[in-house]
Amino acid sequence: MKNLLQRFRKRWRLVTASLLVAAFVAANVVAWRHARAMSRFVRTGERTASPEKLGALAKARVLLTGVTLPRPENRRTPTDVGLAYQTVHFPGAKGLRLEAWFMPSAAPTTNGIVLLFHGYGASKESLLPPAVEFHALGWDTLLVDFHGSGGSAGDTTSAGWHEAADVAAAFAEAARLAPGKPRVLYGVSMGAAACLRAIHAHGVKPDTLILECPFDRMLTTVQRRFQAMRLPAFPLAELLVFWGGQTGGFNAFAHNPVDYAPSVRCPTLMLHGGKDPRVSVRDVERVHESLGGGKALVVFQELGHQSYVEAKREPWRASVQNHLAGLRPGPGGPAVPSSGTF
Repeated sequence: MKNLLQRFRKRWRLVTASLLVAAFVAANVVAWRHARAMSRFVRTGERTASPEKLGALAKARVLLTGVTLPRPENRRTPTDVGLAYQTVHFPGAKGLRLEAWFMPSAAPTTNGIVLLFHGYGASKESLLPPAVEFHALGWDTLLVDFHGSGGSAGDTTSAGWHEAADVAAAFAEAARLAPGKPRVLYGVSMGAAACLRAIHAHGVKPDTLILECPFDRMLTTVQRRFQAMRLPAFPLAELLVFWGGQTGGFNAFAHNPVDYAPSVRCPTLMLHGGKDPRVSVRDVERVHESLGGGKALVVFQELGHQSYVEAKREPWRASVQNHLAGLRPGPGGPAVPSSGTF
């Protein structure tokens, strides 16, 4: 009887260990599929809806198969918003050819050039509304497609890590297009993270910086996605970050704008939506607190993860105009605007 009981316990431990190993392998396979799907654009298919809009069955399907992320395309050009432009190309991350739209200001004397960088799963078309405002304020603008998006080469995205090299390349191109003039970096979401990393890792030194809704840590933003689906984040969030880095060729756990922020030495304006389900106000505050140089944070209380200039045009423009006031070629920089809420 004793031997029988020992054999039973041994078999039970073996079964339990086998189930745990199988669960671990299955979790890694699911995480790998998600990471690959979220970092590679496809040429066909309908984009997966945001987590908040998915039903229970759709959530289960997405959890098992990953999202569908069609390659972002530009369906409008500056001509559609009444602006003349020229298309420029230059090499970016991994030598991939980038495409950008350059729109010289119509003002007799331009203030400088604003480089605009889009968010995850978007293209430079999404930057037309802020570009119109910068143009009206007397600035040249350069709207950039990150590699994998719009008119640029490639089919991958790394949530801002490799895109930082695209920012650095565009920064150099802007010096050619507007020699001797101040250069401003404007980034939205992933674009904001890429701008911060470009300053930290690639030695980019803008005259000033405007950031909208940057996440604080890669792990945090992935955890938010699971929370939006009302699913436990642990351990899939950690596995997704790990495999996202592995498939993209970088350490995703080290992709943290809050750690890049201390490298900033120029005045910075941060804009955020108080009801953003992807990036909390506290996430943005952590990045803001870590910034070097003068800084200000403006929160649009009723807005989510969206275009602030389209939803709150007047307060957005007032904040940006105040931030850019006084920026001139040479030393110095803009006065730092007061932080506030709208």
